[in-house]
Amino acid sequence: MIPKYRNLFNSQFTDKKYQELKDDIASDFDYEPTFRIAETPFFISNELKSQLLEGCEDVIKLIQEKGFKGLTDKSLELNHKVQNEDEHTTFLAIDFGICEENGAIVPKLIEVQGFPSLFNYQVNLYEKFKNHYPFLEELTPFINDITPQEYNKTLEEVICHNHPKENVILLEIEPEKQNTKIDFYYCRRDIGIPIICVTELIKKDKQLFYINENGEEIQVKRIYNRVIFDELDLRTDLKLNFHFSDDLDVEWAGHPNWFFRISKFILPFLKGPYFIETTLLSDLKEIPEDLENYVLKPLFSFSGSGVVFHVNKEDIEYVIEKELFILQKKVNYIPIMQSPDGKVKAEVRMLCVWKKEDTTPTLLCNLVRLSRGEMIGVKFNKDKDWVGGTLGLFER
Repeated sequence: MIPKYRNLFNSQFTDKKYQELKDDIASDFDYEPTFRIAETPFFISNELKSQLLEGCEDVIKLIQEKGFKGLTDKSLELNHKVQNEDEHTTFLAIDFGICEENGAIVPKLIEVQGFPSLFNYQVNLYEKFKNHYPFLEELTPFINDITPQEYNKTLEEVICHNHPKENVILLEIEPEKQNTKIDFYYCRRDIGIPIICVTELIKKDKQLFYINENGEEIQVKRIYNRVIFDELDLRTDLKLNFHFSDDLDVEWAGHPNWFFRISKFILPFLKGPYFIETTLLSDLKEIPEDLENYVLKPLFSFSGSGVVFHVNKEDIEYVIEKELFILQKKVNYIPIMQSPDGKVKAEVRMLCVWKKEDTTPTLLCNLVRLSRGEMIGVKFNKDKDWVGGTLGLFER
């Protein structure tokens, strides 16, 4: 996207340097991520950055509308409802596919999530890339060109909200088995909060506790929530001492309700140049004749599970709970990033936080996924190189 830096990076790239980058990441915790780390950052021009910011602003406008909670209450009725919900979400991840439309490059909204992403990993990935390609210091992954120190300070304020760090926990289902655990490790190191499994929490009246490394019982006052209810519902083997639906004396950094409110559920309400024609299956008047131009998606799944890319009439007719699925027009991801042997598609996730006292979210940084396959997900990119997770870098 920025020829100067793309050419410079590609000229310096070697397989040896790529392995050294991965080794550098693995050295922090003697652990290499299980997801594929892409060979390169994605260089984002000022023009594309402006488009991404405009698209984010349009999404945020909808979320800020006074009637937004009323608009999305049904998403909780269809799923889970947790008590003590905040006025607004704490985290926001807005995914854009880099597409071609009428011969022009345009980002198109693929998904939006009121849920945290790899906030801690991404800032460290930037540092690792700079270790091996020092010229990348000229660029930044941060929306407003803040420093990594300012970034971590903001993240700490959002996650801890003035509580002592021992009283704030990162909560997950068997965190040591999650693909994203590298992010948890960086969070524990850089923010200073413990990582706790849902099975380790102890409930006493309305309060929650965990046992620290010294065997002491510590009260949980704020939860940095990384639990996906889809996974929790499937894990009937887990024995919890509390229920998420309980009236608990805790604050949430990422209240679970916002995972459902801000999701594919709101895509049909978004109109404009950066949005894709999307219809709730229960609102579908008639099945389109040209189904090859559509994709069928469950509203509340995570990591692309349940998506039907090659849709036929029977796929739609067989869906029983039609209010839980959307039919979305396909978009043309454009192979845009030059690798040594061809061009690669990209999807940019803009990452925002929303402090409790603020009236609007703060755009902080980004995450990028590269693909050579039909879709962005792992199963479409097996045995391919110059694909996987990375970060976008902006001009300063």
